Amino acid sequence: MLLSLVVHTYSLRYWLPAAVMMGTAPAYVLCWGAWRLLSAIIPGRPFHVMDDLLYAIYQSMVLFFFENYTGVEVLVYGDIPKNKENVVYLSNHQCTVDWIIADMVAIRQNALGHVRYVLKDGLKWLPLYGWYFSQHGGVYVKRSANFDEKAMRNKLRAQTKCGTPMFLVIFPEGTRYNPELPKVITDSQAFAKKEGLAVLKHSLTPRMRASHIAIDTMKDHLDCVYDITVAYEGTRNTKGERRPAPSMPEFLCKECPRVHIHFERVDVKEIPTEAVFFRRWLHERFEIKDKLLTSFYESEVPEKRCKFPGEGERSPLSLRRTLPPLLFLGGLTLPMLLTDCGRKLYLKTWIYGTLVGWLWVNITP
Repeated sequence: MLLSLVVHTYSLRYWLPAAVMMGTAPAYVLCWGAWRLLSAIIPGRPFHVMDDLLYAIYQSMVLFFFENYTGVEVLVYGDIPKNKENVVYLSNHQCTVDWIIADMVAIRQNALGHVRYVLKDGLKWLPLYGWYFSQHGGVYVKRSANFDEKAMRNKLRAQTKCGTPMFLVIFPEGTRYNPELPKVITDSQAFAKKEGLAVLKHSLTPRMRASHIAIDTMKDHLDCVYDITVAYEGTRNTKGERRPAPSMPEFLCKECPRVHIHFERVDVKEIPTEAVFFRRWLHERFEIKDKLLTSFYESEVPEKRCKFPGEGERSPLSLRRTLPPLLFLGGLTLPMLLTDCGRKLYLKTWIYGTLVGWLWVNITP
């Protein structure tokens, strides 16, 4: 009986925020679609301003659950600029929560609406979201020989041409680092050794194409690169070995007490443009990440374990930043669910919005 109650409580901790975040999607997409139609006869700039505002509202609601609801303590090492900048955000990748960490950084400089992603091509099949991320400036990419460099450059050029503010999130590893998948790690290390690169222990060998194309295409539009290293507390077992980072359900169930974010700003002028030199530069950045993570997990000094070098500053997120968006989106959704016509519209938005979105992202790059 007690075990059943614990499992039920654990499930509710996840399903409640998941239901709200997914459940408000149709109302949000309808709101965005109405603005898209209204803005069809005006220049693109006003559309992007409102698009970014709507996106910031939705992602602020997401952060209500991932920060305020979970009570996670966010520790930042380094100074996040207070002013908005046009940036490429490069981070290590270990779990689905990594996407939320980008939001955590962006909201702390009022740039949440500017967040756009370079995404794996398979994510375009997400219901509603797959299409919307593309509309918001996300770029879907395939691996290896199927990588469409021209399409990525064209999309980024189109956005920079109309002055779109850019907070482009890229995970150069491509695949998540998971200690429970040793073959992925050893294959990555073997590739680095073959290419004459330093072998990394706590991250995978970064792939350079998406990062290089993004920075090269937007170099006149960008201010800098944000080099981010993330570590989740509670990911060492009793033997001191690294465990997998928390999944979204585990994070929402409050299994991660602290998130450690190491921030470094790199001026875009310091980054080499030639592919061969850029590759070396990117790998060197990941060598730095690897040393930070090695210290975090393996430092021989107990006081230095489970933290990055230096002093991490607590960075709480005020409810004033996240609760109003939650109430706003809830206020849009509830009236739809309380009437027969509203429920039909809600369901049709999920079904037809998803089908049309799938068609759209597979026809247009």
